[in-house]
Amino acid sequence: MKKIVKNIKEFSLIGKICIFAFIMILSIGLFSSYLSLHPYNVPSGASLEPPSRNHILGTDDLGIDLWAQIGHGAKLSMMVGLGTAFLSGLIGSIVGILSGYFGGWIDKFLMRFTDMMITLPDLPSMIVLGAFFGPSLKNIILVLSLFSWTTLARIVRSKILSIKEENYIKIAKGYGAGFFYITKKHFFPQIFPIIMVSFIKLISKAIVAEASLSFLGLGDPTSKSWGLILHYAMHFNGIYFTPYWKWWVLSPLCFIILMVISISFILREFENEFKFKI
Repeated sequence: MKKIVKNIKEFSLIGKICIFAFIMILSIGLFSSYLSLHPYNVPSGASLEPPSRNHILGTDDLGIDLWAQIGHGAKLSMMVGLGTAFLSGLIGSIVGILSGYFGGWIDKFLMRFTDMMITLPDLPSMIVLGAFFGPSLKNIILVLSLFSWTTLARIVRSKILSIKEENYIKIAKGYGAGFFYITKKHFFPQIFPIIMVSFIKLISKAIVAEASLSFLGLGDPTSKSWGLILHYAMHFNGIYFTPYWKWWVLSPLCFIILMVISISFILREFENEFKFKI
């Protein structure tokens, strides 16, 4: 953790601004119930009310406060992003370490399975599985994780194949060091930068994928995620022939763009610090 804080201090000005923006959105999600005067799921004003002192970002067609929905959507987006990144990072790391360390039939089986997952088209498969399992936050995280671990697994495998040929690993094995000891003491410290960079990249990918699925109507209809707000706004008849799009469409869209751009610049800064790029 101290090393990560030290790396953040060495970020460029743009990187620090993006860190601030990311923390700001995260705080909005965590404290959304305290930052909004109105509930995110109950009408609190007139239908399609423009931004005002009472409703900062206006209301939707049902009279529900958009700022409250954006705050709640930030919480859901971070849950999906962090949950998917953690689960995908865990699966990818385990598969890569096992495949690289043991080799043989384990390596062949795991890598052929990884190749099979890579060849599947991501978004169409997510749409089919999302429709099959049903709209819920847990199912979205599981579906996104299923297609997000493959790149990390192959990169970790190649790194482990290189590390295990080092003399100190062979000496450790000669002294009786087992798989778990070598992984903890030697493998993990060297693959941590890879996992860290991949983790950040997966957060951005998961947030965009969740917004895409929700926009297509495959998200939880009660979640009020950013993608779902866009879905309802874009399906409002004549939205672009009215002034409503100025707050109903632009609000969630700007937050999605800000989040993705912030994470992208943070990813670039960590890549420069770790001298590694995915």
